[in-house]
Parts: sequence; structure tokens; C-alpha cells
Amino acid sequence: MHKQITSSLLRRSSPFLSRGTNYTPSVLLRGAGASQPHLNTTTTITGYYQSQLHHHHQHVQIQTRYSSHSPMGLPPTNPRKKVTLNTLQSMYKKGEKITMITAHDFPSAHVAEHAGMDMILVGDSLAMVALGMEDTSEVLVEEMLLHCRSVARATSRAFTVGDLPMGSYEISPQQALSTAIRFIKEGRVSAVKLEGGAEMAPTIRAITTAGIPVLAHIGLTPQRQNALGGFRVQGKSKESAKRLLRDALAVQEAGAFAVVVEAVPQEVAAFITGLLKIPTIGIGAGNGTSGQVLVQADMTGNFPPGRFLPKFVKKYGDVWGEALRAIETYREEVKGGSYPAEEHTYPMAKEEVEAFVGDMRRLMNANASAKTEGEGEKDA
Repeated sequence: MHKQITSSLLRRSSPFLSRGTNYTPSVLLRGAGASQPHLNTTTTITGYYQSQLHHHHQHVQIQTRYSSHSPMGLPPTNPRKKVTLNTLQSMYKKGEKITMITAHDFPSAHVAEHAGMDMILVGDSLAMVALGMEDTSEVLVEEMLLHCRSVARATSRAFTVGDLPMGSYEISPQQALSTAIRFIKEGRVSAVKLEGGAEMAPTIRAITTAGIPVLAHIGLTPQRQNALGGFRVQGKSKESAKRLLRDALAVQEAGAFAVVVEAVPQEVAAFITGLLKIPTIGIGAGNGTSGQVLVQADMTGNFPPGRFLPKFVKKYGDVWGEALRAIETYREEVKGGSYPAEEHTYPMAKEEVEAFVGDMRRLMNANASAKTEGEGEKDA
């Protein structure tokens, strides 16, 4: 049911409208954008109130936007409860699989949020999929923080985790804690992730003692690919599997709330999962873990043909192909003159068009006459 927008309703939905002023919807829609520092245009108000009033379970129609600078859309129609550490622990105890996916900006986080993901990881894989770098070792803290903030703006329910980039936590627990604090305060995420096993236990303990949740990461740790001899499966031998188990127990004891297990034989990952008291999030570790994570660009098919995909990736879509088709069609229609069509243009009353053209022609004729007279006087 559509509800009439009143000034009191607008005030309840907005934290920056003065309670001492009697705003009316017509005044707000016509000119408040110029007087409110948080708003740039009239159309911004439209989108803002549509979004805010949705949280009051109101379905609002205010006016049509005439700008391409529009918000990404309203929150899900049936918003779920916010996922917290308690939520994740409850899911783990009940044996409910935990879903996690990466996101690197507002649109990718927005779709993950709408899809109902339990956790969203701002992974350092964005170095490659978003920034075009060769590997994760290049990305900087400042770049990760920028992407974390973008993701955080799109997520109100999923539990968000920021990946600490290489060089930002290995020197000492104090360095790691300092970086983690920045991710919480500046990046606006709920937790941080770092790579490493038993050797990183003091670092994990320092961060968790300060009240910041830590997602550990063992097995194939991409930031250490050079030391590992490349992107190789870990835990394939008896001794290597024992080291993985020691790492898993160490990060659990240090206070990690969960641990990512990457590129590990399914049997080893399942055995480790059975011994731990915290969730395991697998990526290339089989179906015996407590949950799964994939890089969004990989699983949605947002890459050109011929790109290498790890064995564990299942391609669920073809975002690249669909985007390519759409952009090529747009190019062809612009070149051919079929876009924009009449339905994509704004109408103007015929009499207004005639009046405008008539006025302009009279003005141009007058200017031409004046110019001719001026040239004649000059010749004389």
C-alpha cells in the first residue's frame, strides 16, 4: 500500500532534517537539495527517502529520477537479521553450511548482500580482479581500505571481513594490531583476515585481545606463494598434513573465530574440521568443511575467454559474455542511429517547441539584420 508522505514521516526517516522546521514534501522535492549539505540535487532526495522509508516498511512513490547518478536500489524486500559472530557460531553448531564470497566494490557487495551471503570477504584477490595487478603482493593498505569502505556501504546484514595485505602485519603483532584497527575504523568491516598458521598465533592473539575478530587462513597462502614454490596444493603428504593440523589448532587457540583452509586434500580438510571447535571455510578443500568461499569474479564468469581457472572453481554464470553482448549491441545501435529511440527521450509540448523555435528564429534574423546594417555603414 502506498502511503502519503508527510513532513513528520520525512523527519522520522532523516537524521539531518531540523525538528524545528516544518518541511513539506513539495518544498523538499523542489529545493531542499541546495540547503542540505548532505544532498546534492533534488533527485538525490528522492532516492534517499525511498531508501530510508523502506526501513519503515513503507512503499513510497515520490517522483521519477532524471539523472544517471542513481543509487543502486532498495534493500532486499525481506531483510534478514544481521549476521554476527554468534550467528556464525550457531550455524556451525547446527551443522548449517556457512557461505562466503568475495566482493571488491559497492556493486559486487550489493549483489552478494541481496543473494543472502552469510559472509563477504574483501579479499586481496582484488589486486588482480579489480586493479589489474600481477598478484596479491602488490596491493597496499590504503587501496584495501578504499575497497573495504565501498563494500561496507552495500552491506547491512552480511558479516564483512577485510584481508590484511602482505607487509601490513608480518613484522610484529603491534604492526598487525595497528593495521587491524585501521580496517575496523576506516574500512568499516567487522573482522580481519590474515594468512599463516602457528607462527602467526601471537599476532592473532594480539588482535583478538584488542576486541577485533580474526579469520585465519592456512594451507595455500597466496601471499607466500614464492616461499611455497608457487600455487601448490598443501597437505598432500603425512608430514605436511600434520603441519596443517598444528596450524589449525594454533590459530584456534590464539582466538581466531574461523579458519580458511585453501587447496588442501578433501580428506585432510574434513579431518581437521572434525577436530576443531571453530568453523572451517574451504576453498579447494572439498565438501567436508564448515563452509565455502569463492572469488566472485571467478564463479560468476566475469572474465574473458581463455583465462585460467583453478580446479576447484565452478563457473555459475557468464557475466563477461552478457556484459560484452550488451556493450557491443549498444555500440552498434549508436553507430546505426537506432539509439536513443523515442521512448528514451523526454517529451516537450508541441506548442512549446514551436514557440521556442519561433523565438530563436526571430532572434537570429534580428541579429543577422543588425550585422548586415553594420557592415553597410562600415562600407559607406
